[in-house]
Amino acid sequence: MTPEQTGKAYDQITHLWLSEEFNLDNGIEAHKRAIAFISSRGKALDIGCGCTGRFINLLQQEGFQPEGMDISRKMIQLARERHPDIPFYHQDICEAQLSSSYDFITAWDSIWHIPLEQQIPVLTKIIAGLNPGGVFVFSFGGTQEAGQHTDDFMGPEVYYSSLGTNGFLELFIKLGCTIRHLEFDQHPELHTYLIAEKMTG
Repeated sequence: MTPEQTGKAYDQITHLWLSEEFNLDNGIEAHKRAIAFISSRGKALDIGCGCTGRFINLLQQEGFQPEGMDISRKMIQLARERHPDIPFYHQDICEAQLSSSYDFITAWDSIWHIPLEQQIPVLTKIIAGLNPGGVFVFSFGGTQEAGQHTDDFMGPEVYYSSLGTNGFLELFIKLGCTIRHLEFDQHPELHTYLIAEKMTG
């Protein structure tokens, strides 16, 4: 599946995030942990921001100037309605050029939807978009090996890919990052998140 097809799939299921059953605390503690490593609080970017605005709210509360990006047109429409004062971009992170540099970037439950062959160039671009000392937090499938698959668990078919836990660790070290935290936060499920800080030197 292409990112555009993934965006159209998410256009069909925005109601899942608008439901009262959706846990708005999902990912919040991980973000608070990541933010604790940051000394500068300028611009922040939420990649795959969705429509709930929960990370946008947190970033504002923590003194950042947040922006959001999503491949789903409907998600961006809903996000703009919720936060009309925030810049939101309907873009594919695989093709997007980051408009500025950031102190904090998050990609929670989003980067795993890009094509496997785009994982390294996209993550390289994200780290390049961080200021020295900036922090990146993202979630991924903590598999042993790199791989990709599709499933229809949420309704429409959706694509997933992962470099594997060691593959991500090796890449971030190569990109000049310090790994601040790695956690299989929904064990025994493979959901994993990583916090990386861009070195200042």
